[in-house]
Amino acid sequence: MKRVSSLIAGACLLASPALAECAKNTAQFETAQLVQHQEVTLNIVETAAEAGSFSTLLAAAEAAGLVDALTGEGPLTVFAPTDDAFAALPEGTVETLLKPENKDQLAGILKLHVVAGKVTSDQLAGKALMADSLNGKLAIDATDGVTVNGSTVVAADVMASNGVIHVIDAVILAPAETADEPSGS
Repeated sequence: MKRVSSLIAGACLLASPALAECAKNTAQFETAQLVQHQEVTLNIVETAAEAGSFSTLLAAAEAAGLVDALTGEGPLTVFAPTDDAFAALPEGTVETLLKPENKDQLAGILKLHVVAGKVTSDQLAGKALMADSLNGKLAIDATDGVTVNGSTVVAADVMASNGVIHVIDAVILAPAETADEPSGS
C-alpha cells in the first residue's frame, strides 16, 4: 500500500498545477485502504460506545438487561436510534422507561430495533418488506432512501464483529401493522 501511495504521490509531483488536489486524493486513498483492510473487532455495544452518539441507547440496553445479547456472537442487525432520537420523545418518556419497574416494557421496545442475522443496505436496496424483529414486525422501505417503521436510516452499514448497525433518527415504539404489509415481501 505504501508503494502505491508513493507512486501516486510521485505522479502528483509531476503534475504540479494540481498538487493540492492530488495530495488530498492521496490521503483519501490511504484512508480508504486502511478502512478497507481493517479487521472489524468491536462488537455492537463497543462500536456504539465508540461512536459517542448512543449513550441513551446503551443506558437503556443496560437497564433492560440486553447488553449481553448485544455483545454476544450474533450476527444481529441493530437499527440504532441516536441520543437526539431519544431526546425527541415526549418529556419524561426515557426517564420513565429506565425505571426498574418498566424493565420489560423497555426491553420490548429495544428488541423492536433488533433483527436476527446481518442485514446490509445492499440486501435491502430497492425493496419494501416486512422483517421480523426480536419483538414484532418492522416495515422496511428501501425504495427511496431507507425507512424502518417510519424512522429514517441516516447512516447504514456500520460494521461490528457480531453484526451491523444502521443509525435511525427516531425511536421505534410499536411493531408495524402486518395488515398494511408493503408489496415485495
